[in-house]
Amino acid sequence: MEVTLLGTGDTTGTPTAGCDCDTCRAARERDVERSRFSVHVRNEETDECLLIDASPDFRSQFLTHDVPLPDELLVTHIHFDHLDGLGNAYRLFDALPVHATNETDPETGESVAETIRDKFDYLAQITVHDHEPLSSFSACGFDVTFVPVEHPPLLCYGVVVEGDGSKLALTGDTGYAIPQASREALSNADLFLADAIVPASLCEYHPAGGRHHTDDGVPRTFGYKHMTREGALSMADELDAEETRLVHVSHFYPEEEAFEEPLAIDGEQYRI
Repeated sequence: MEVTLLGTGDTTGTPTAGCDCDTCRAARERDVERSRFSVHVRNEETDECLLIDASPDFRSQFLTHDVPLPDELLVTHIHFDHLDGLGNAYRLFDALPVHATNETDPETGESVAETIRDKFDYLAQITVHDHEPLSSFSACGFDVTFVPVEHPPLLCYGVVVEGDGSKLALTGDTGYAIPQASREALSNADLFLADAIVPASLCEYHPAGGRHHTDDGVPRTFGYKHMTREGALSMADELDAEETRLVHVSHFYPEEEAFEEPLAIDGEQYRI
């Protein structure tokens, strides 16, 4: 499979509009971007393309990066930076299957699939397919599984994509407290994409501080719903990932750390 990181940033992206912080200035000077999260996966056997999350930056991502429009879409959760790009389906697609979970969220009273149907009921081009978490299904010739993670107050899911002996795993938006069954599903990936919104040193500035500390006192969760860089790397090590890229990266990283490995930037491409 061919994996292209279309969007590697958090909800405001980097550079952030209207921001003149050192990191945003450096991103402009380097001509690099971390737009809102989205991952493109091409099945090299069938030439079908799967999109994971519909970024609000959908249009610019597909104009910038040399990848085909998707044949099918996965949606991990209903936050706007992962869902609202679905509106781009208007006039671009004759038909677009959309895959999401059927688990009812106590916060909304709907599943992710139901919310998509309600929000985009004007899009005749899309058909929404409901799936049980931790149960695999077929999309674009891949075996795909949604795995529950920890992103309160909403239900959120990571994703496992497998095909022809290769495995891609994404944590989705999550803190460190990923359930054991999901950890097992995410383990031993050829490519692991992990939420790493900030370095652990910034937890002191979050109203909720940091959680899930290491034995050395390093917080692996920033606040309560995203992993720190150190948490993401710890997770990758525990899950025996072959290669790890850190995504959902914010502009709050200090400039001297913001472009260091293994923090991803838009446009990276991998064959696994």
